[in-house]
Amino acid sequence: MKQSIIRYLVIAVCLLGSVFPSFAQEKRTQFNHVALSVFDLQKSASFYQHVLQLDTIPEPFKIGKHKWFEIGPGLSLHLVNDATEITEHRRNTHICFSVTSIDDIIARLNKFGVVYYNVQEEPGKVGTRVDGVKQLYIQDPDGYWIEINNERMEW
Repeated sequence: MKQSIIRYLVIAVCLLGSVFPSFAQEKRTQFNHVALSVFDLQKSASFYQHVLQLDTIPEPFKIGKHKWFEIGPGLSLHLVNDATEITEHRRNTHICFSVTSIDDIIARLNKFGVVYYNVQEEPGKVGTRVDGVKQLYIQDPDGYWIEINNERMEW
């Protein structure tokens, strides 16, 4: 009888453990996308596609005002052609991409004539964070700041 009670208790705990994590998972907020308002959609899309080598993904509107790019599993960057002018942006408001090789990205930036900066905004310089991660900053055609670093991610 004792063994039956213990057996049922173990089963009950296992069932509760399997129910509550999935319930909590359903309620959790998850990041989905970032949208940037751009002045020249083709110029901006070309930058993200060719300089940063992001893959395009289908966008549902199909009215010529949007370009979508994959930036991670289930994550996307949406460019929206609705800016009436290019405005100044502060570097601390930025998006960040990690790469396996800072030297390779620098070569690509040089090929496309994109100026890069360290955290002090010195042109042509790469910075190193206190944790050893190398980083640089660039601006897209609309002046949005982008950090690129070599932080080891799950490749």
